[in-house]
Order: sequence, then C-alpha cells, then structure tokens
Amino acid sequence: MDKVQKVLLAFTFCATALFGATKHGERMEDAVTVLEEVMAAPDKGIPQDLLNKAQCVVIVPGLKKAAFIFGARYGKGYVTCRQESGVGWSAPATVRVEGGSFGLQLGATETDVIMLVMNQSGADKLMASKFTLGGTAQAAAGPVGRTMAADTDAFMRAEILSYSRSRGLFAGVALQGATLRADLDANKALYQQRLTTKEIVRDSEVKPTPAGEKLLMMLSKYAPGGLG
Repeated sequence: MDKVQKVLLAFTFCATALFGATKHGERMEDAVTVLEEVMAAPDKGIPQDLLNKAQCVVIVPGLKKAAFIFGARYGKGYVTCRQESGVGWSAPATVRVEGGSFGLQLGATETDVIMLVMNQSGADKLMASKFTLGGTAQAAAGPVGRTMAADTDAFMRAEILSYSRSRGLFAGVALQGATLRADLDANKALYQQRLTTKEIVRDSEVKPTPAGEKLLMMLSKYAPGGLG
C-alpha cells in the first residue's frame, strides 16, 4: 500500500467515525427531547416516585414500524443506570429494540418508548447481551401522572415499567415479545471502543459524550434522588 492509499484509507476511516458519532449524537438529542416533552406535562408524565425508584432508564426515540412485516418494529435507543452511590447516572449505552407489540400504534409509523427498570433483577437482565420483554423480564404498563401514587402490587413486582407515545398520545403499555440487545457497533461509534452495556453503565470511568451529558442532566433534573 503506497502513501496515497494510506492517507485515503485514514481519511475514510475518520470520516466514517465522525458520521457515526454525529448520527448517534443526533439520536441522543432526540432521546433528550422525548424525556423533556413527556415530563413537561404535569398531568401526563411519569410518576415522580417511580423515577426516584428506577435503577435504569431506557429511551428509544422514533421506534419504527416495518411496513413489510405486519406489526414488526425496530429501533435504537439508550440505557443509563444509577451510579452505585444511587446519585447520578452512568454514561448511556446503545440498545437495539426489535419486534414485539407496542400498543398505541394507531397507524403511526414511529413510536417513542420509555422503560423504567425497577429492581436489581431487571437491571441484571439488561446487562445481558439480549433479553425479551415479557419473557425473561417481567414487564408491565406503567401508570401515568406525575403525582400519582404508584405503590400497587403490580407495579412493585414488575421488573420493567414501560410507556409509549405516538401521535401525541402518551400512556403506559405492556411491551410483550420485544427484544433488547446491546449495539456494540453503535457503542464503538460513541466511545471508540466496542463496549457492552455492562461495561459502559457499570464503569464510572466511561465518560458520556456531550449529547449524553444532556440526557444525564435531564434525568438528574427529574430524578435527582437515589432509589428513594
């Protein structure tokens, strides 16, 4: 390989890495917007006590409906978990969401999804390379309303509480059959290393990107307390 080829190869690699980082940065900004808009509605947001108790949060902006497969959905989002101290949130890791029934479809081609991981069992499953909602992880539709009491047995037993928003309608929905898996390529684009979900969210040395910082600031705004 001559010098010119090496320069072109290096340029191509850098351009690809920059495009990947930019694309994921834009998606992370979308995740921030989803959380901000959902929580801005006092009567329709996620109950405060649930946010305070959540160990991890998953946000998938613009989950798409595949026209060629009836009911199939796919998308990418981000998961962040509380630091071991209970205060502050980890750098976000990328997850792929595939398949399953997401409710609130109403013919919409895109659906925003938020999931709260409520206990250690759910968090441990999230660290796996792949798991299925309603299969290996117990999932339930989350209650809506910032001040709503959410201490019923159903909510307390669930490992994951889930919500979706499409066409402006936000509600708790049971996401059955959907799979979540780590997206190692997307993580590499963000952090220059092919990291797993566990390696990102359990390692305090992994620093969030600027867009990731915005997401963590938004979470800290609405869930500053630790597992209270």
